[in-house]
Amino acid sequence: MSSIKTTKNSAASGLHPERSTRLLAVLQSEIDRQRLPGAVVMVVRHGKVALFESLGQQNPADASKMALDSIFRIYSMTKPIVSVAVLMLMEQGKLLLSDPVSTYLPEYAKQQVAVEADGDGKGEPAYVAVSKSATVQDLLRHTAGLTYEFLGNSAVQKAYRNSKIGMSLRDANNAEFSKTLAALPLQFEPGTLWEYSRATDVLGALVEAVSGQTLGAFLSEHIFKPLGMLETGFSVPPENHHRLAEPFKNDPDGGIQLRLINIQAAPKFESGGGGLASTAHDYARFLQFMLNKGELDGVRLLSSHTVDFMTADHLGDIPVNRAGASGDLLSPGHGFGLGVAVRKETGITSVPGSAGLYFWGGIAGTTFFVDPVLDMFAILMIQAPNQRDYYRPLFRNLVYAALEA
Repeated sequence: MSSIKTTKNSAASGLHPERSTRLLAVLQSEIDRQRLPGAVVMVVRHGKVALFESLGQQNPADASKMALDSIFRIYSMTKPIVSVAVLMLMEQGKLLLSDPVSTYLPEYAKQQVAVEADGDGKGEPAYVAVSKSATVQDLLRHTAGLTYEFLGNSAVQKAYRNSKIGMSLRDANNAEFSKTLAALPLQFEPGTLWEYSRATDVLGALVEAVSGQTLGAFLSEHIFKPLGMLETGFSVPPENHHRLAEPFKNDPDGGIQLRLINIQAAPKFESGGGGLASTAHDYARFLQFMLNKGELDGVRLLSSHTVDFMTADHLGDIPVNRAGASGDLLSPGHGFGLGVAVRKETGITSVPGSAGLYFWGGIAGTTFFVDPVLDMFAILMIQAPNQRDYYRPLFRNLVYAALEA
């Protein structure tokens, strides 16, 4: 892995061998229970691979074995990558984070906010012009007033669903998507509340407008190729289809199984918020670049100051919408930076970690966290959408339990 050095001695990289074995044994027990198809686990500390293992099945339908190079739909783990793209454009002097979004995407010039009397989506809302336009920074930190249609039943979320914005995305390009979304009302006044949202999809359209390239082409030229992430993209070529990790056909807990996106054909819509497929190896290179504060193998894409800026809390006194489902994504003790959640203190939240840790995950189950204080990061690659909220804290607990001082 070039600048990430492989070692067979987990203790040499700060991981307790017996406890590392226990981490794998716990995940294997979940596989044996047929609650988890399979997993790829990676822990890197001090620039050395302390743990890199594959477990279980890659595809339950054909019983193929999970491999270290299996390819996963990473969904919202796309967001930190696209956020880096925006910050690269900022460093090049092509945009300011304080600029209104409409500077680059004119369709956002006259947005309206839905004002509901009771907030439960039952009454007819009033629509008023925004008092302050959303900025690029608002998009990066999810304070632009946008939402996701599956997070609740407000009037705006109903409008999202009625527009079928989540169903027809692969039939629209990024510019067309952006115009459809801009015509819908906002959930909140920009800058007043944190709500997880389609904001990073808008950033994808913004990158295209500023750079003159498609989002996929920009990411490939300016991030993936320089960092050696050669198997990350918005589609998987035919020769690699046999490496795609898949979930169980039916949810093992009896729920409604999420239908995962088709990653085998090039999409018209390149979702900045959730469209990429990748491998543990590729994403590790991205995280090592982040942990190195903007550099990998002599290639610098961001200044160290910009990475510090990106991974600092950008919410301050802006509250989190805990009335909606997105509030569960940002537990107490956390803020949000520019594309990643940020831990503000060691205590309060229910999982271990250092102040300054940052993380995110994808709806199909993939997750990562970076702990700069301990000079480490960890990645769990799974395709178990309905079980993701269980495996994320379990994985975090097991990794920290395996760490040596």
